[in-house]
Amino acid sequence: MEKLTDPQQELFDWLVEYIGEHQHAPSIRQMMRAMDLRSPAPVQSRLKHLQKKGYIDWDEGQARTIRILTERGIPLQGSIAAGNMVDVFPDTFERLDLSDVFYDPECYALRVNGDSMIEAHIDTGDIVIMRKVKDPSRLKEGTIIAARYEGQTTLKYFHREGDAIVLKPANSNYEPIYIKGEDFDVDGLLVGVWRGYGTVYV
Repeated sequence: MEKLTDPQQELFDWLVEYIGEHQHAPSIRQMMRAMDLRSPAPVQSRLKHLQKKGYIDWDEGQARTIRILTERGIPLQGSIAAGNMVDVFPDTFERLDLSDVFYDPECYALRVNGDSMIEAHIDTGDIVIMRKVKDPSRLKEGTIIAARYEGQTTLKYFHREGDAIVLKPANSNYEPIYIKGEDFDVDGLLVGVWRGYGTVYV
């Protein structure tokens, strides 16, 4: 696919974000404001180049018909058995788009150090994707959170028992942490785990 110029890339990135959020294309006037342009001509010129290079499809003069052509995400190719065998589905019908997480300004990543959450399939070296918590009082029981307590941070299940906060591990070799008082903060809640594996050829 032909490389975009900086102005074209700027418009394309904005279109991807806008359409992903609103599920419809913006108007020419909205694109003018977003690109800080006073005339529709530069916007239309960029759109024509995006179409010519295969990034979008649109009916010229009808901005609301803009459609992003480049597919984002990893092909989701059916199911695989972890118990009994299942049928193979070789055709790709969906794509796994992680952009909502990886481009979410409320999300961040932490590298795990320790095995206190091993029974939740979270181990040393894993990357946990966390989302910032705006209102800790609305946390659900059993949510896995990143918590700060007495100057330290930990990844644990969140529970309430009376007036106490209980941070429970997923490893019987560790004891729960009981917290009473103000010296406790929730930095984020778990939304995903990334574990990389080296490629091995036999």
